[in-house]
Amino acid sequence: MFLGSAPAWANIDDDHFDGNIFALYGGNGSLVPPRVELSQSLKIHKPALLVFFLDDSKDCKLFSTTVSRLQEFYGRAADFIPVNVDAIVAENGTQSPTEPGYYYRGYVPQTVLIDESGEVVLDEIGLVSYERVDDVFREVFDLLPRSESVELRRQPVNEINNELVKD
Repeated sequence: MFLGSAPAWANIDDDHFDGNIFALYGGNGSLVPPRVELSQSLKIHKPALLVFFLDDSKDCKLFSTTVSRLQEFYGRAADFIPVNVDAIVAENGTQSPTEPGYYYRGYVPQTVLIDESGEVVLDEIGLVSYERVDDVFREVFDLLPRSESVELRRQPVNEINNELVKD
């Protein structure tokens, strides 16, 4: 019965649709759908990271791991809002700053960090490095620069949980 079916192939190095990129390549299926909308995040003055993506983009697939790493450290203090650009409705420039489409510039991946006052503090296109986004998060949360802070690493507590510890 199943002899003639082809195997499923997922590949991070191509522009083919494989499914939810955050679950497949970022190891984090909890990002999509986002837990909150941008309007909610702005209303409670919580920083928000918008990540504009397409599931069938090689660059977005590669960038999904960076987004997952960032969420490990900032996911409780900031709202992570991945936005599939196929879902953005073109409204001829009538979108408000409380809608993700207002910030979209037509390219993927695009990363936009909005601080607690609603100001855009980062708006970059392409494969932005973890360090670049981390530096801006550190400014938003008034943390020490990476060069002056203690490096934390993950230490297994048990087979399910991890704990941050100093080296």
